[in-house]
Amino acid sequence: MQGQLATFGGGCFWCMEAVFQQPEGILSVHSGYAGGDLANPTYEQVCSGRSGHAEVIQLEFDPDVIPLRQLLKIFFHVHDPTTLNRQGNDVGTQYRSVIFHHDEDQQHLAGQVIQQLDESGAWDNPIVTELSPLDIFYPAEEYHHDYFRRNPGQGYCAAVVRPKVEKFRQTFSELLEARPPAAGNADEA
Repeated sequence: MQGQLATFGGGCFWCMEAVFQQPEGILSVHSGYAGGDLANPTYEQVCSGRSGHAEVIQLEFDPDVIPLRQLLKIFFHVHDPTTLNRQGNDVGTQYRSVIFHHDEDQQHLAGQVIQQLDESGAWDNPIVTELSPLDIFYPAEEYHHDYFRRNPGQGYCAAVVRPKVEKFRQTFSELLEARPPAAGNADEA
């Protein structure tokens, strides 16, 4: 089955990948880079902040199981969309909050959701999430894929990624795929 694509940046892609691997209806999640000027960037080039790229995830999803509006709800819940170029201690344009839309419908829906969240007062500060058309998605190096599942005890994973996954699992338990928990999941401990 071929689904639809969505591309989000909300800080470190290890966090976003681990969260978006959880819900039912997600067909695949890939870490990568988008939004910069350098062709085929490396992790080191993106981390330098000079490539213009953001760390992102690109996910393929079944909209009949999990619609884009629900994915946007998760996206805005698991990161702080009000901090410009920053998520916690991760600072720089590569960690910006960004939605790279694949078409006008995605752009319109994302704009609607941002406006609704801003008007609701969900955050004390306005949302600064960038909305940009996706030009090119560059997959990250292989060692970044499934990083949390393969490295749950690594320091950053234990301190930063695991709490985001736990927050997602507590808030969106009805969306969890009916499958055994992955190696990095909190309920294995």
